[in-house]
Amino acid sequence: MRRLEPEDLLLVLGARPSSDVGAWLRDGLREAVASGRLEAGAALPSSRTAAAGLGVSRGTLSGAVDELVGEGVLESRPRSSVVVADLARHPAGARPRGGAPDAPARPASVGAPDPTLFPRAAWARAVRDAMRELPDAELGYPDPQGLLELRRELAAHLRAARAAPVEAEDVVIVSGVAQGLALLGEVLAGGRGGRRVAVEDPASPGVVAQLRGAGLDVVPVPVDDRGLRTDALPDAAAAVVTPAHQFPLGVVLAPDRRRELVAWARDGDRLLLEDDYDAELRYDRQPVGALRGLDPARVALLGSVSKLLSPALRLGWVVAPPGVREALVDAKRRADLGCSVPEQAAFARLIADGAYARHLRRARLTYRRRRGVLLDALARDAPHVPVEGVAAGLHLVVRLPDGDAEARAVSALRDAGVPAELLSDASAGPGAWGVVVGAARVQGPAVVRVVEILRSAAEGAEARE
Repeated sequence: MRRLEPEDLLLVLGARPSSDVGAWLRDGLREAVASGRLEAGAALPSSRTAAAGLGVSRGTLSGAVDELVGEGVLESRPRSSVVVADLARHPAGARPRGGAPDAPARPASVGAPDPTLFPRAAWARAVRDAMRELPDAELGYPDPQGLLELRRELAAHLRAARAAPVEAEDVVIVSGVAQGLALLGEVLAGGRGGRRVAVEDPASPGVVAQLRGAGLDVVPVPVDDRGLRTDALPDAAAAVVTPAHQFPLGVVLAPDRRRELVAWARDGDRLLLEDDYDAELRYDRQPVGALRGLDPARVALLGSVSKLLSPALRLGWVVAPPGVREALVDAKRRADLGCSVPEQAAFARLIADGAYARHLRRARLTYRRRRGVLLDALARDAPHVPVEGVAAGLHLVVRLPDGDAEARAVSALRDAGVPAELLSDASAGPGAWGVVVGAARVQGPAVVRVVEILRSAAEGAEARE
């Protein structure tokens, strides 16, 4: 077994920053292991030796190492040392825990985060602390609106992070945005102004399916480089929008169109369903504030932890206008009586302790770096392949000339383990060919493979012409 020296770690970590040293250690070691610059089986120096050589405290180093062990990037061997895990045997970046066999692989969504970034240690502490302090009275059937402590913490977070006017009484805890949309669809279908709902075109096929499943009539409204075409809005009871980062095209709704959209809602006593799914993952500037800030009485703000922590948690929220809140809570009660209280309590503690904000900062840095590496490689090796959308989120949109190129690219990307979807599947009209690429996990050799696939698809289409 080769034992690494502090100099080896400095070589892959680069210069020590003046602040956020923990993130420097975690992100740098994680990237070095994933890229193969630290070989599998190599042993880290002792904590005392490594801390002295890197110029950090032993506590900071131990915290970073513990988190990476929890992620499966490093492996702790009892009475021995911490070694670099063999990610080639477990491509997702996490080793099986407790000796359990690998679970069957499930295809990841293009908007799914990298599971190896999940803050296991912080979450475990939050669960422990929350359960120690959770009153016995909260272990009965839950309040269908959600645990009050979580609603208070979320309201404070959304006021600060999304510039949204939110109080605890406005928040309804749901099992992800999918359930939030289904419940709001049920409320709309129950008689609020009719069954027609305007939806961006292109849009998430899952969102369209949720609305149709609630018995609503979906009316597509085109999206251009300034977002939803407000001049094309139909007569409808509501509209579902992604103004901070449109899915899938990645554009931001222009300021004048934000005002026009809200005016449309006011004029017809309509409801706006604002899907804020990855708005906090903006990399080039502060994200635009939530649309809810323009009219809290007309905008229902939906969000979840699926893009920022993990979709496995099934935790989301709807910040509901007064006119629909009671009906929404009743629909939630009928659906499942309420969400799991222990998980709600743990998430509340994660926010209150600042661990959620620290995780978001680390995730932004990691995803911004990975996105930059992929874009640089495309610009260098496939300059004729156009990439669309602002610097945000977990996916990229690449336009392709025709349906054959689109189909070949998506098939090859999926075979390579990269989440990908047909852009044409998201559009109600013809001719929207391209690929929606899930970029959250693309790093190391996968970058080269993604560029090769997209370049080959584009060049093949050109050759056929």
